[in-house]
Order: sequence, then C-alpha cells, then structure tokens
Amino acid sequence: MADFNKILNPGDYENGEINVVVEIPTGSNHKIEWDRKNACFMLDRVEPIAFAKPCNYGFIPQTLDEDGDELDVLLITDQPLTTGIYTTAHILGVMKFVDSDEVDDKIIAVPADDRNNGDRYKTLADLPEQLLKQIEFHFNHYKDLKKPGSTEVKEFADADEAKRVIAAAIKRWNDQ
Repeated sequence: MADFNKILNPGDYENGEINVVVEIPTGSNHKIEWDRKNACFMLDRVEPIAFAKPCNYGFIPQTLDEDGDELDVLLITDQPLTTGIYTTAHILGVMKFVDSDEVDDKIIAVPADDRNNGDRYKTLADLPEQLLKQIEFHFNHYKDLKKPGSTEVKEFADADEAKRVIAAAIKRWNDQ
C-alpha cells in the first residue's frame, strides 16, 4: 500500500478543492484509522451499530489537526465509498468539533465531480437539513456509551472558515 502522505498533497484548498482519503464508509460501525507510522489502515475498534457513520469519513493528506491526526473530512455521497480510495472533493464547510477537550474539526465536502447529483452541492446550505442534523446528533452522542458528554459539535461554518482550518493544518504538518 502507498503512503498517502507521501504521494498526495492536500489539494488546491484555496480554490475550494481538497484530496480526501476514505477511511470509513457511510453506514459502517468500524473505526478504521490511517496508521501514519506504518502507512496502512488499521481497525481501531468496533463501535456499537447504533453509532454507524452517517457519511463517509476520511482525511486530507499532509495535514495535522490540533489533536495530532490528519485533518478529518466528512465526505457526502449517496452510496458508501471503499476504505483506501481517494478523490478530489469540493469544500462545503466545516463542523467545529471538540472531542475530550481537544479540537477535532471536520471538513465537510462532496466529490468534485458528482454527476449523480449534478454537482448541486456548492455550500452547506445546499445539503439536506436532516443530514446535517443527523451528523450533529451522531458526533454529539457516538461516545455516550463509553464516555458520555465527551464530544460536542460547536457549530457548522462556511467554506471560508474551512479553508482557514485547512491552512492551519497544513502549516502544522509542514512545521513538524
């Protein structure tokens, strides 16, 4: 397997596009994570099925969030994607998120070429309100059985804020 952090860059985020590597498909309760040290995916844990992911979950290569991991992405598609693929995605916004008192923001994006949806998602406001509610509910509660109250969605913010978060994560990566 290739090391995504060596072969991919973050993408042209300033113009609204990022490279996203998929870790967890929509509907999965498997917490699959990129193991940077060994350059492979690992099954970190199996979550209760009630806490299956409401959308694909991945990361932007060559970034570091404040929690020390690559910057997370919630990638919205109609069908689950496969662990280990990557795509170019269009930035819609960011979910400002705290996990156990650590900033763990999630960029929200859609595939840059989504012919099924006619590339109709341009901003967070274009997404179904119910989907955003489900995402917020999931991330506010997915650790409730083990560590209740340890996660909090602070807010959803626009693409400009997402770009600021990405720029800071790229700087952290380059400064390490």
